[in-house]
Amino acid sequence: MNYFIKTSSLFFISTFFSLTLHAQSKEDCLTCHSDSTLTMERKGKQVSIFVSDSILSHSAHKKLVCVACHTGFNPDDIPHKEHITPVQCLVCHQNAQTKHPFHKTILAQGGSDAGKMCKDCHGTHDVQSPKAAGTKFSPSHIVESCGTCHGNEKDHYLQSAHGQAYTARNQNAPTCISCHSRNITTVTAGMDSVQLKIAQEQVCVSCHGTSKVSSEIGPTKNFVMSYEASVHGQALKNGNGKAANCVDCHGNHDMRKGTDPKSLVNRLNIPNTCAKCHGTIAAEYKASIHGTAFSNGNKDAPVCTDCHGEHNILNPANPKAPTSHANVSQQVCSKCHSSVALSTKYGLNPNRLSTFKDSYHGLALEGGATTVANCASCHTAHNIYPSSDPRSSVNKNNLAKTCGKCHPGANAKFAEGPVHVVVTEKQNPLLYYVATTYIVLIIVTIGGMFLHNVFDFVKKAKRKLLMRRGHLSEEELGHSLYVRMTLSERVQHGSLALSFIKLVITGFMLKFPDAWWVAPIRSISPAVFEIRSLLHRIAGVILIGASVYHIYYISFTERGRKLFVDLLPGIHDLHDAIAVAKYNLGISTVKPRFDRFSYIEKSEYWALVWGTIIMGLTGSIMWFDNTSLGLIGKLWFDVARTVHYYEAWLATLAIIIWHFYFVIFNPDVYPMNLAWWKGTITEEEMHEEHPLELERIKQRELLESAIGTVENPVGEKRKKPAAK
Repeated sequence: MNYFIKTSSLFFISTFFSLTLHAQSKEDCLTCHSDSTLTMERKGKQVSIFVSDSILSHSAHKKLVCVACHTGFNPDDIPHKEHITPVQCLVCHQNAQTKHPFHKTILAQGGSDAGKMCKDCHGTHDVQSPKAAGTKFSPSHIVESCGTCHGNEKDHYLQSAHGQAYTARNQNAPTCISCHSRNITTVTAGMDSVQLKIAQEQVCVSCHGTSKVSSEIGPTKNFVMSYEASVHGQALKNGNGKAANCVDCHGNHDMRKGTDPKSLVNRLNIPNTCAKCHGTIAAEYKASIHGTAFSNGNKDAPVCTDCHGEHNILNPANPKAPTSHANVSQQVCSKCHSSVALSTKYGLNPNRLSTFKDSYHGLALEGGATTVANCASCHTAHNIYPSSDPRSSVNKNNLAKTCGKCHPGANAKFAEGPVHVVVTEKQNPLLYYVATTYIVLIIVTIGGMFLHNVFDFVKKAKRKLLMRRGHLSEEELGHSLYVRMTLSERVQHGSLALSFIKLVITGFMLKFPDAWWVAPIRSISPAVFEIRSLLHRIAGVILIGASVYHIYYISFTERGRKLFVDLLPGIHDLHDAIAVAKYNLGISTVKPRFDRFSYIEKSEYWALVWGTIIMGLTGSIMWFDNTSLGLIGKLWFDVARTVHYYEAWLATLAIIIWHFYFVIFNPDVYPMNLAWWKGTITEEEMHEEHPLELERIKQRELLESAIGTVENPVGEKRKKPAAK
């Protein structure tokens, strides 16, 4: 070993002292010191000066003469003087200052104290070589050897997981030297608390951070090393001496496995272990419904590590933390409150997570909103109480205050109606019947539209095919263009179309934040959800603004008033719808002839009017939520939200199934009716879709030509051509 000088060197040093000091031989010294009856007085006490020759002969220093260690007296003086120079082990063992397991402590002690420290462990005349098997420094005896001074620590160690492995003669079991040889026993003048804690962590990692140990006893290497990135590890790394390290949580000499009931990290003891640093939070937890249940022996009740994790505890401000604003509901609360087993066992409501996820708060949170409420926003994080408890933040008497944290001015009406809305006939009949009515309406309306268009498509497609193959003659028509939409009407239509499309995209982004088509949009920027909300409101304002202008248009312009009159439904529209059904089904061979607007366009127009009113009203209620909730209460607010959602589905499906078919997929206009862009349609399109209007226009042209002026198909008047 490197702890002691080689035998040849020791012999040279002893010879040197013998020649220069005229030293006696070992036998000369034993002339006196082998007498067990001789004593000397030291500090008023008689002390034996006996030295056993047998001990010396088995000592690691047996080849040394006495004066190699005992110096500072005249060898001719017999007896020698009482006070001689203290033994200086470092004179020979200079490499101990750099290579000894406790070399830092040796250097810190220095001088005569260093020699005293050597003797405390290695002995005096009975010095044993650590290389020799079976000595007190061997692995099988080191614990007992250290325990002669550190008895309390030895007892704790033997009861620990390390000690039990040591007793079982596990070769990987750490002993006293394994940990303390790095000089982390105490905080000394040269080592502050941060250095100490980092050194302790490094000792633990030196074993538990290796694949060999983790594969034998667990946990995994990655789990152990995740401490480095945790809030505790980072705080310690940044110089916070109060940050917890391995020893703070697991203990030192009495470290036990987590399965041991006496372990500091056993689940039963976790709250008390964490309380050593987080006293205030621990007190809140212990008084909460979770802490009370746990104290009463409920092992299913959550403790600190169930929510925050173990080694990889992250700051809640870290987006990756399970307790972060975005994750706490899904990754923490849901583990228990969406569990069917726990809900059944303790009578909990299993719908808490699903109803939260369906709420605006849950949907916005899932979509990436950073300020919307999560579970902890309402129920708090640690001092959670049942809603029946007056201390609870969600107690009915406290809801206004709780809601007021996000909704300034919240009043008692905020609490009118369930917070976690379950749309069933029993739990919420009003919402249930509103939703059911809309679902039936959507199925009947959209289903009817779909069937109508299927038969219409088949009939028109067959007719087009027959005409193309020459089995059906085409009527010869002119090439005139007819005004279908003026510039003002096209601007109105464009404003409605763009705002509607934007409302559909941004609205359903909220309801379905994980949909396949939403993911690429959300990936653009973390702030995209906040932008979504703004865009939705802007589109709503544009839609309402365009509607207000349309009211002006049909009220104060001649063409607008005529447009309104032509769009009014009549009994003939019902007759036309029945006739179309007969024609498409082959019951009748007569195709109905439409005027400027058929029942198809009229139904769409008035559905748009109805939908705009409903969506504008319910959207405004949700936009100005603080005011609305304060006036009508949460129940009617939820009614408005339900109507808004299902009306959006009805409108979207109607546009896709009804409007898109007739302006895009309709065989008579495919690939698209461009009146919305150009403002005009061809004479062929007029003949197919609006034959009665075409006849009326042509009759008017004949009449006008007879009196000298002609109005061309695009509405411009020109003089009658001169006769030749």
